[in-house]
Amino acid sequence: MKNSILTLLAVGALMSCEKKETTNVNNDADSTAVSSDTAMNATPNDSTAATATTANATSATLNDQDKKFADKAAMSGMAEVMLGELASTNGTNASVKTLGAMMVKDHTKANDELKSWASTAGYTLPTSVSAEQQKTYDDLKAKKGADFDRAFADVMVTDHKKAIEEFKKESSSGGDASLKSFAGKTLPALEHHLMESEKTKAAVK
Repeated sequence: MKNSILTLLAVGALMSCEKKETTNVNNDADSTAVSSDTAMNATPNDSTAATATTANATSATLNDQDKKFADKAAMSGMAEVMLGELASTNGTNASVKTLGAMMVKDHTKANDELKSWASTAGYTLPTSVSAEQQKTYDDLKAKKGADFDRAFADVMVTDHKKAIEEFKKESSSGGDASLKSFAGKTLPALEHHLMESEKTKAAVK
């Protein structure tokens, strides 16, 4: 009888220990799961916040020259694409059509690079051309044949001379390193455009 009682007590104690250990394991697992979920949820939010803070800080440090250059470059780029597309359809001289296609291709690429910079810097670029640029486009659109060819070539020469001055200024004295790099990298293409525009102008006289 005495042995039976001792046996029952030993079994009870053993079961109690097993239950306690199981509870502790479950609690540890739950704690690990919560910590893991918290880390997973916190990381993206912290990363996004850090990126936004960096962009805002970059935008705040842009000087007036950087902002004016970025705005002008964006509007001029859009205008050149518009005029290039117009030349591809309204031009009659082969040189005019070729120059127009070059404007669309090269300025679309430059526009995309400028947008990429703006996204990183947290800066909002213009989304449309200036009133003067729109008027130039409308005036050209009304012309036909040789008149269009001559007017388009004239506009290309004038526009690229102005653009080269702006890009040279930014590449040498701009405040934002990335924007200066963009200006310097784009300059050779603009100089090539001016050379081709002058050739086209001579061909359609």
